[in-house]
Amino acid sequence: MTASTPAPAPPTAPAPRASVVPDTGGWEYSGVMSALALGRQPNPYPCYQVVRERGVFLPGEIAGGRVTLVTGHAQASAALAHPGVGHGYRDGVSYRGTMEDGLGSLLRADPPDHGRLRRLVGRAFTPGVVAALAPGITETADDLLDEALAQGEVDAVTAFTRPLPLRVMCRLLGVPDVDEPLFGEWADALARGLDPRPTLSEQENAARQSATVGFEAYFRGLLADRRAHPRADLLSSLVAIHDEDGDALTETELLELCTLLLVAGYETTVNLLGASILALADHPAALAALRADPTLIGPAVEEVLRYDPPVQIIGRTILADLAIDGHELTQGEGLLMLVGAANRDPAAYDEPDTFRIDRFTGTGRARRHLGFGIGIHYCLGAPLARIEADLALRALLRRTSAITVARDQVTFRSQIVVRGVRTLPVRLTA
Repeated sequence: MTASTPAPAPPTAPAPRASVVPDTGGWEYSGVMSALALGRQPNPYPCYQVVRERGVFLPGEIAGGRVTLVTGHAQASAALAHPGVGHGYRDGVSYRGTMEDGLGSLLRADPPDHGRLRRLVGRAFTPGVVAALAPGITETADDLLDEALAQGEVDAVTAFTRPLPLRVMCRLLGVPDVDEPLFGEWADALARGLDPRPTLSEQENAARQSATVGFEAYFRGLLADRRAHPRADLLSSLVAIHDEDGDALTETELLELCTLLLVAGYETTVNLLGASILALADHPAALAALRADPTLIGPAVEEVLRYDPPVQIIGRTILADLAIDGHELTQGEGLLMLVGAANRDPAAYDEPDTFRIDRFTGTGRARRHLGFGIGIHYCLGAPLARIEADLALRALLRRTSAITVARDQVTFRSQIVVRGVRTLPVRLTA
């Protein structure tokens, strides 16, 4: 190099990517309970970003019990699939103490009990049973849309997203149409009771207990009737199932399974449908794309389950000391997977805050979302929720030319675990 040759300039470091500062409306992280309470916000996702940036594992306490929040997608997935992570009721190590919500059996069991229950239930709740519901789902959706279109402006929750899965679930179980309103009341109370006990008022706890008692009393009578007079419904099949060794579901297991179907199979679908309508109304280009190509409805439902999942938190217990992603966890510690945060983890998804209906298509496969969980406790009712959402949206798009949401009048349920719209005023144009 000669004296007249200028020295090469040092390589320029790439400009740091500007981090997007979320608009949290003044909310600040102040511990586990503040993060859990986010489910009550109309839009918790900017706040979830703040929580996620605080760490993948965030320790804290609930009612004196040690818990850890898990905010990352990879870490939450690993925890849900880990054999050392479960519920802990059988071994007396659950951070929740004892079951008080009537949702025991399948939902809260660990191996080997869980495997036995899943095997027995699987003999009755088969893919064929779900597929056979399709014509009735479409017929019910069309009937509800007939009424909604005649009115023009309706609350989509009361006119469509709630009565559709309620009717489907009641018909699946063989519940008379006249008793449908009772189930809606029970489901609301039981779903509210899924929130951590310290966050519930005395009235809410009393409503949950009353719903549990009423539901069980009703179904004891219905189970007795199906034993004496079997019909072509799921309840009759559940009563009759047994394996090669003669093992069958007990009365308590049947009652708890029916409760689970009501809360998980009905409530989740109500909120999935509401979230789908709201997301599509908020994204007109996506709505137009679905009208042009209905084959995208299935992937769009998966994106809703990622983008705005009906279940925001999945709770588990550490069954024995273990480590996940290098983080040490001790027996009896509660593990709370923040699904709303993990499903928008930028380490797992490109543009996680963008609603993209092609994200789960064959050409744009993304990581598996946590909307239905992962592992042995993967939601048993996922196929039913998917087919209901798919057929309901197909009917809605087929019967309407425009869907307009009164966005300033939309309200959300004030819950922590289950997220969903409470009111969804829409104008439907044929």
